[in-house]
Amino acid sequence: MDGAIFLSAGVPDPKRGPEYAKTADTVAIAAAVSALLYVTLGRRQLIWGGQPAITPMIWTIAADMGIDYGSWVRLYQSKHFQEEFPEENKHFQNVIYTDDVDNDLHRSLQAMRHKMFTENEFTNAVFIGGMGGILDEYEMLRLAQPKVNLIPLVSAGGAAALVAEKMGGVSEDLKTNLDFVALFHQHLGISEREERFRTPAAQPADVKKRYWSKPSQPTDSGSA
Repeated sequence: MDGAIFLSAGVPDPKRGPEYAKTADTVAIAAAVSALLYVTLGRRQLIWGGQPAITPMIWTIAADMGIDYGSWVRLYQSKHFQEEFPEENKHFQNVIYTDDVDNDLHRSLQAMRHKMFTENEFTNAVFIGGMGGILDEYEMLRLAQPKVNLIPLVSAGGAAALVAEKMGGVSEDLKTNLDFVALFHQHLGISEREERFRTPAAQPADVKKRYWSKPSQPTDSGSA
């Protein structure tokens, strides 16, 4: 199976992160997450750390895709937030819970992210919106897997725009193109012709064998 895609996303809270919220476009964040799911589900495995605004969004879309979403997505969640888990957590068949470290938020998140970045191999990482945690995940992933293709969506604002700055800049389309479906097809290298498969096991290893083909045109055997 192809390397997984890591999603780092969030909707900034104006009270906890006003500096991120003032640049964030919440409509664009939701549209971008939806577009990413449309492009990837049934084609590539998607992995993320539990975020209360994003997990319900992913569940709603995944449930309508006609795939075994439990085998295509993987959710990491720290037990530090056990009293705040989104109701949608129970719907995902592939949730990995990590320990609450000394009831400390920072150390608990660090442990979760360390596990996430050491037991998965990522080919791409997408950053959408978010607050300081987005920057933490960027730094940890960059050190753990320096060859990962990093895709910060600048147009939706939030901390993802700062990731782009830390990278020294990104292509212009990540700043201006609001056709998120086309954008992710291009940056993730996923052809629009790829079929969706119910499970990763059902997906051919050869990418070209995943493509749908146009039905053959009937020939006109009649005479003029």
